[in-house]
Amino acid sequence: MKELRRPARLAPGARVAVVAPSGPVPEERLQAGLDVLRGWDLDPVAAPHVLDRHDAFPYLAGTDAVRAADLQGAWCDPAVDAVLCARGGYGAQRMADLLDWDAMRAAGPKVFVGFSDITALHEAFATRLGLVTLHGPMAAGLDFVKNARAQDHLRATLFAPETVTTIASGGAALVPGRARGVTLGGCLALLAAELGAPHARPSAAGGLLCLEDVGEETYRLDRYVTQLLRAGWFEGVRGVLLGSWESCEGPGRVRALLADRLGGLGVPVAEDFGFGHCEGALTIPFGVEAELDATAGTLTLAAPALR
Repeated sequence: MKELRRPARLAPGARVAVVAPSGPVPEERLQAGLDVLRGWDLDPVAAPHVLDRHDAFPYLAGTDAVRAADLQGAWCDPAVDAVLCARGGYGAQRMADLLDWDAMRAAGPKVFVGFSDITALHEAFATRLGLVTLHGPMAAGLDFVKNARAQDHLRATLFAPETVTTIASGGAALVPGRARGVTLGGCLALLAAELGAPHARPSAAGGLLCLEDVGEETYRLDRYVTQLLRAGWFEGVRGVLLGSWESCEGPGRVRALLADRLGGLGVPVAEDFGFGHCEGALTIPFGVEAELDATAGTLTLAAPALR
């Protein structure tokens, strides 16, 4: 797996667009997130349909067409330096193939931030644009607008990425050891759902795979991991970082499952790495070469996430 192209870091006054590729966005949380970004001396702009709701399917932020148009419009706008997702939910996969990837490639590299359902777009940006993206808190997320740690780590990654090249989890090692590879991953359910999709990544070979999820029963997590294992998707993976499992069936059950399913890979596995659906979630760049020390609970980037 090759390291991907790194977008430029942000500077004061940079324009950032906030889009809603998946679920509907509460207006009060959007405004709170925009206020945080203004406090960073950024110029945030909400996409035209960011507050839309689909008439028939209320779990979607507007139709697939308008969600895709907002994302593509923001990405192809030369005045926009970064595109931040407002929230996750569900819907990114429905609109991913409506995007004009050639036009987005021609627009050049920009910063892209999101997590959860946005995992589908992280994968698409990696395979179709060859671009480093940031798995981090979203502009209208409650875990962002009310949490200083999440805000501070994302801000440092955006403005001064050389200050956060070592990310420490404070967690334990499920399987001790060190490994070097290129970071990738996201929400476990979305990675399993991407199997067989157009332009989906064929495997995690050569990667340091980051996994997390939310609100899943243990048998469902088992099914997702087993599906990826049976598909050969883990073959050649160098190491695994486990993030949060918020609202799943308790840390003991989840830990036992992950030890059972991942312990036989023969690679280091780090627990409790502090990214995903958790309070104070850290920002993890995807597509950069890094070293995982599962024993020490650290991820050390070979270079800053942004140039």
